[in-house]
Amino acid sequence: MAERHIPYYSLKKLFSFFNGVTVLSGMILIGLSIYVNFRGAVLTKVLGRSSAYLFHVGYLCLVMGSVTVLLGFARWHGAAKESRGTLLFCFLVMVIILIVQITAATVVLAFFPVVREVALEHNFVTLRKNYRGYKEPDDYSMRWNLVVEKLKCCGVKNYTDFSGSSFERVTGHTYPRCCCKSPGTVDCDGHNVSADVIHQEGCFPKLLKITKTQSANLSGGCLGTAVMQVSSSSSGTHRGLLIYCVPSTVWDTETQQ
Repeated sequence: MAERHIPYYSLKKLFSFFNGVTVLSGMILIGLSIYVNFRGAVLTKVLGRSSAYLFHVGYLCLVMGSVTVLLGFARWHGAAKESRGTLLFCFLVMVIILIVQITAATVVLAFFPVVREVALEHNFVTLRKNYRGYKEPDDYSMRWNLVVEKLKCCGVKNYTDFSGSSFERVTGHTYPRCCCKSPGTVDCDGHNVSADVIHQEGCFPKLLKITKTQSANLSGGCLGTAVMQVSSSSSGTHRGLLIYCVPSTVWDTETQQ
C-alpha cells in the first residue's frame, strides 16, 4: 500500500524544487537591481538621460524580482491547498513577467550604442557649461567631483575640456582641484598640467566601461532568470496541475483497491 504513494510524494518534492528555482530567480533579480542602482550606476548619473535606462530597468528588475518571490510562495500555497485557480493565476503572471524581462533585456542591449554615440558630445558640452568647481554644493558639480575622484580621471575627454569653459572663466583655472592626484599639494594650482600632478585621461571611457558592464549584467541577468523561470514555470505548473490538483484522496482510493 505505502509504495503506491511514492509517485505522488516524489512529484510533490519535485514541485517544491521548481518553486525553489522560481524564488531563487526572483532573489537574483532583486540582488541585480540593488547592485546596478547603488553601485556603478551612481557614477554614471553624470551621463544624464543617456544612462537613465539603467536606473529604470534596475528598478523594474526589483519589482519583477519581488513579484517572482511572492509568486513562488503563492504556488506553494496553491499546491498545498490543491487550488487550480491559484496555480493558473501564478502561471499567467509568470508569463507576463517573462515577457517583460525579455523586453527589458532587449531595451538594455539596444540603448547602449546610443550612450556610446550620443553621450560623449552631450556630456562634453554640459560639463563646459554647468560645472562650477571643486566642493561646490550644486548636484552636477558634486557628481562630477565624485566621478573624478573615484575613477582617477579628469574631464570628459581629458583635462583640456575645461579650457574656455564657464569654470575657467569664473576661477581662472584650467582644471579643478579634483583632477589632481594630490589635491592638497602646492603643485595642484589649477595651471600645472604635468602628468605627475593631474590625471591625464578623460572620464568618459571609464564611465562607458561601467555602463557597458552594467548593461551586460542587466541583460544577462534578465535573460538568465527568464530561462530559470521558463523551466520552473512550465515544468512546475504542469506537475502541479496534473498531480497536486488531483486530490490526494484519489491516490488513497487507488491504494485501497
